[in-house]
This record gives sequence, structure tokens and C-alpha cells, in this order.
Amino acid sequence: MSYTVENLEKSMAKITITVSAEEFETAMVKSYNKNKKSISIQGFRRGKAPRKMIEKMYGPEIFYEDAANFAIPDAYEEASKECDLEIVSRPEIDVVEIGNGKDFVFTATVAVRPEVTLGEYKGLEVEKKEVKILAADVNAELERIREQNSRMITIEDRGIEKDDTAVIDFEGFVDGEPFQGGKGEDYSLVIGSHSFIDNFEDQLIGKKTGDETEVNVTFPEDYHQESLQGKPALFQVTIKAVRRKELPELDDEFASEVSEFETLKEYKASIKKTLTERKKEEVKREKETAVVEKAVENASIEIPEPMIDEHVRQMVQEFAGRIQQQGLNIEQYMQMTGMTPDALMTQMRPEAEKRIKTRLTLEEIVKAENIEATEKDIEDEIQNIASMYGMEIDKLKEAMGDDERQQVAEDMAVQKAVEFIAENASEVETAEEKAEE
Repeated sequence: MSYTVENLEKSMAKITITVSAEEFETAMVKSYNKNKKSISIQGFRRGKAPRKMIEKMYGPEIFYEDAANFAIPDAYEEASKECDLEIVSRPEIDVVEIGNGKDFVFTATVAVRPEVTLGEYKGLEVEKKEVKILAADVNAELERIREQNSRMITIEDRGIEKDDTAVIDFEGFVDGEPFQGGKGEDYSLVIGSHSFIDNFEDQLIGKKTGDETEVNVTFPEDYHQESLQGKPALFQVTIKAVRRKELPELDDEFASEVSEFETLKEYKASIKKTLTERKKEEVKREKETAVVEKAVENASIEIPEPMIDEHVRQMVQEFAGRIQQQGLNIEQYMQMTGMTPDALMTQMRPEAEKRIKTRLTLEEIVKAENIEATEKDIEDEIQNIASMYGMEIDKLKEAMGDDERQQVAEDMAVQKAVEFIAENASEVETAEEKAEE
């Protein structure tokens, strides 16, 4: 195998790869062995016809396609490793010359890592943001914690009210006939949540445990089940239980039960401290995001289209993995949303381009500032990854190869570049802040 490289415009390159006649003959033999069982020649049992006889009758071209498919992957992999190119896309393959007893020649057109011209990235100005935690913020957090520690109590002495949870059995009928999906048992319905159609929930107000009632509703015109759109329906409903959320009192007892503190005052102080630290981290992330966006905006990069295509494909795969965790496959998602693969890729393209430009800019800053990840940085991140996936760190290290460890090191260096430009940025007060002073 030999190759030559031609650099093209817009960060593209063409690798011309030559597979020797001897190497290509090996691929032709593989192609013959793959296809001979499907070729019939009079006088020979299926699969027993000699290759030369087949080539005489049908021409050697009959084996070319599979022979090329056998030869191309290994030859391309070897050439891509040897050539001095940082390839960032899948190859576009074109066959130049193919023939029995001849060298096999093909080209692989690829996108390569584009050049990055950095603009200003040190001393960038960003809006100064104060870390202020108000009493209202503390109270809101307390209410959230109260909600977490609430309990459901059963109501026996009154009818259903708004915000109650009614446990019901129900069956729906349209034109006197039950319909698919219209029946449920022991369903917990929060009154006022508007999770059921029309005014279904309103008609349960005042009903008590044990009551049987009829509810009349009309399906909306845009209801997802076409056969029910705009149709009036009758539901037979049985109230099996009425429950209401009870929140604990905000007092010292509550504080001692949900925290390490004995008094509500101490607990509030602790919450304020936690919220302050959380807000500081939030402000820090916002600052980092702002300076990175400015640094990227100031950089000049011409991203090759195949590089964006490749990143979009990766994003689609990641998206498919996320929805699969929710119990859907990508085909089901497409059916439910009316989305097409092309539309999904088009939708993701701007974000893909933004991610690429951001990464390339930060990697260039890493080089410009000689930023490196230390062994401690790498070890700490591997520990974080292990914790995230619930793995033992030693087992994760065993599973990681040199490439994976190198990727962690590169990611850590990029994060250090983010911190570097944030630390070197200038914070400026807004006109409102100046006016307050």
C-alpha cells in the first residue's frame, strides 16, 4: 500500500491510496469465496465453479465491488494513520482504477482540523454580577424542603376541594361505547392540575369517598387520538379516596428533623450559606460562558462542512441514547413528533457548529498558553467519572486505554483554558449598579 496527499481548499484533503496488484488479488479471492455459492454455471454444482470459469462467463467485474469493499477499509486505516493529517470526518471514497491483475487505486476525501486564528481572549470585559441571597430566596428553599417532607392524609369528613388528590376508578364512553384508553383504576388525580381534559376535575369537587358520579366532557379538536377529536364523552367515576398534602410546621422541631441544627434560625442561616455557595458557582459558570463566547466570537475559523456533518451524527446518536433511557427508540420519537431524520439533523446543525468552534478555539488557547493537565487533574477527573457511573475507580482505569486517558487529559486542559480566560477577564459594572451606588 502506498499513498499521496493533496491539500484542498477549506480544510479538506484528498488521499490517493494505491493497493498493489498482489494485495488486491487477496481481496479478489475473498470476493470469489463470498459470491461463488450464488453463481450458477452449467456443468458445475452451485458453489463449485472455478473462479476463472466465472470470470470468463461474466467478466472479472462480477467480483470488483466486494473486492473493493474488502480492500478499502484496511488500506484507508493504514494510510490515515501514517499520513500527517488530523482527520475530523468520515472519508468520501471514489474508485480511480480497478482491474484484475492491476493495482487498485482509490481516493479518500476527508476534512482535516481547520486552522484557528485567535483574536482577543485575555482581558475580555464581562458584566459584573453580585452574589445576593435575599430572605425570599431562603423562604422559597424552605418551602421546597417542606414539600419534600410533606405527607398525604386521608380526608373523611368533607367533599373534594381544589388541590386535593382524588383516587378514582373511571371508564369513559363515546356514543354509548367504551373507547381505548378510557378506563383506569386507582388513579391519583390532583384536582386543579388540569391533567384531565375539559372540566373533568371541576365536576369532582364536592364529591366524597364512596360516591359514584357521571362526568360529561368534550374532547378538544386537536386531541392526539383522531377518532375522539371534538367528541362528547361520558365518564362513570367512583371516588375511592380523598387525600390532601399536609406540610410540616416551620419551627424548631421541623429544623431538627430535617437537618443537623436544633433551631429554625440556625437552619435558615445554613440554608443561606448553601444558597450563597450555589449562587457563587452559578455566577462563576455564567462568567466562564460569557468570556468563552467572546473569545470564540473573536476567533477566525472556517469549519469544513463534513466536520459539521460528523458532529451532527454524533449528536443524533447521543439524543437517541437519551430518549432510549426514557423507553422510546428514535423511530417511535419520529412518529410521535412528526420529525424526520433530515429535519432533526438540520435542527441540530447550528448547535453542532457552535460546539466545534468553541472546542477548536479553546484547544488553540491551550496551545498558545502551554496549558497542561497535571496527573492530579487527570486522576481527579477519573474519580469523578467513576462516581458518576457508580464504578470502582480501579475497574474504570482497567477499562480505559491510552486513547481514553489522553482524551481526559485534553478535556482537563480545555477546562483549564476556560478558567484561564475567565481569571484574566475584567468585570465591569452595569449602568444600573453604578446608579445604585
